[in-house]
Amino acid sequence: MGFFSFSTGRLFAVLAKEFVQMRRDRITFAMMLGVPLMQLVIFGYAINNDPKGLPAALVAPTSDHYSRAIVSALELTGYYRFIAITQSAEEAERLISNGSVAFVVTIPSDFGTRVDRGDHPRILVEADATDPASSSGAISTLGTVAAQALQHEKGLDGLPARLQPGALDVVVHRRYNPEGISQYNVVPGLLGVILQLTMVMMTSMALTREVERGTMENLLAMPARPAEIMIGKILPYLGVALVQLVVVLAASRLLFAVPFVGSMGLLLSGVFLFVLALVLLGYAISTFARTQMQAMQLTFFFFLPSLLLSGFMFPFRGMPAWARFIGELFPLTHFLRVIRAVMLKGAQWGAIHVEFWALIAFVFFFAFLALMRFRTTLD
Repeated sequence: MGFFSFSTGRLFAVLAKEFVQMRRDRITFAMMLGVPLMQLVIFGYAINNDPKGLPAALVAPTSDHYSRAIVSALELTGYYRFIAITQSAEEAERLISNGSVAFVVTIPSDFGTRVDRGDHPRILVEADATDPASSSGAISTLGTVAAQALQHEKGLDGLPARLQPGALDVVVHRRYNPEGISQYNVVPGLLGVILQLTMVMMTSMALTREVERGTMENLLAMPARPAEIMIGKILPYLGVALVQLVVVLAASRLLFAVPFVGSMGLLLSGVFLFVLALVLLGYAISTFARTQMQAMQLTFFFFLPSLLLSGFMFPFRGMPAWARFIGELFPLTHFLRVIRAVMLKGAQWGAIHVEFWALIAFVFFFAFLALMRFRTTLD
């Protein structure tokens, strides 16, 4: 009969206990409120699958009124934002190879002459297609807008297209990914996502596992300094990262035929710095968490915005300025630029050294945070 008896007083007592427990568990409470708010803000304001204002470079040895009309029309579409005007093709090549611009528009020196003669004038547009989604909208509007701008400048707006002399030819080169294969962009990025998820989560549980099992006292009784304990705990995970690297690179080549045109040494250096920053971050998280469950929650709280704002799932250039600023604060953002530039563009140190310095800064910051927090935990 006791099973079928029901007491409202006991029910409210249990509910009161659960609410008190939730209030004391601040990390869980923050997850319940923080994650939905984070998703609303990011998906509502930051995510944009049709990016506008993409940086572009203009190569125009001579500037005639036809060229200026085309450039103005491209800017009015909202897709193109010309940040560099040069007469040197080499300078434009440097800008697109290091990721400073997404497009290079080249207008030949005889463009105006060919237009006046009624020949078929031609312009060349080179697009950084390592991320096909970010450039597809701009490319689709290119030919029509440029042709209409030229006909307007010639005063032939009302003339049917079949009767218009010297129609404009727009040659589009999709650099680094001519066929626009999405796997070329996604698969290299997956290496960074897999490493981040496993390295941060596994390392964040290292210290909390010691506390939960009661072996932390034995560890602290050893004549080892905090830095020695930290290094001893994170080194095994570097070996795990190496195995994951081999698996992902082999799969990218054998299963998805993703090209690798860069330096393996440069790639390995970037992976090492990225993994080192991640395991140090995971170790720092473990000093904040009291249980393995809290460590997993904190890892997820870091992983979600990093995944959404790094440029892995959505075009980085399509985000507003504040979202790009936050995205720069995650190591994954910089690692994605490194691995895509090395694998697809064959980039050298000069083109990606800024990303390497950013990863080095993350390593030192997370190491300092982990050591300071570990000393606090010991006290």
